[in-house]
Amino acid sequence: MADELQMSPQMEQIHGEIKDNFRALANGFQKIDKIKDSNRQGKQLEELTGKMRECKRLIKEFDREIKDEEARNPPEVNRRLNDEKQSLIKELNSYVALRKTYMNTVGNKKLELFDMGAGGSEPTAEENVQVASSMTNQELVDAGHKTMDETDQAIERSKKVVEQTVEVGTQTAVTLKGQTEQMGRIVNDLDTIQFSIKKASQLVKEIGRQVATDKCIMLFLFLIVCGVIAIIIVKIVNPSNKDIRDIPGLAPPAPTRRLLYLGDRVGDFE
Repeated sequence: MADELQMSPQMEQIHGEIKDNFRALANGFQKIDKIKDSNRQGKQLEELTGKMRECKRLIKEFDREIKDEEARNPPEVNRRLNDEKQSLIKELNSYVALRKTYMNTVGNKKLELFDMGAGGSEPTAEENVQVASSMTNQELVDAGHKTMDETDQAIERSKKVVEQTVEVGTQTAVTLKGQTEQMGRIVNDLDTIQFSIKKASQLVKEIGRQVATDKCIMLFLFLIVCGVIAIIIVKIVNPSNKDIRDIPGLAPPAPTRRLLYLGDRVGDFE
């Protein structure tokens, strides 16, 4: 059972001691029926009461170990360990109810009644003696049954708490998984954006270099056009300037003087 529950070595030791005490309690109550002397029966009940106190202490230690290991164990393991703890409590309460039954039949001084319930203060030995003395055998049995019912209810409440804890843990795991996937997508988007920014920067640099080249070409063409225009203007203004060659496609200026000479000759013919 300890291996199936995946207990720590300390928890296995405590669990084993509890089981040993339970076997001793079972054997002890069987022996009471064979004992005829009431004094010996009372001593036997005292020994069994001591073992029940020891079981109660061990169960509390077992519960502390479960809480210490809770953060390191999966939810399913914690649930099974808590179920095992409740099973131990239920078994111990059955011996408590059986002890109450035998206490009513024994005429010796009654000892402290044992109760595993949490929250209230435990009654003193004198108060338990008075209560046990005033109760009938059937009332003691009914009280034991009531204690077992309360224990069953506590077990059910614990199961509900465990189920709610497991459900919350599952929802948390799903939420964390979704957030992890979302973070992964965000990282991928950031990588894509960074790559796009890098490509855009390279493209802007290339466009800048191309624009600078185009400006140089335009400036060079503008200078050529200005030079051509200047040559044309100079040629028109001073056609006799031999330092400037004729521009291809541009006719030389008309010889004004020769036209006048020809005009005079035409007049002579008239």
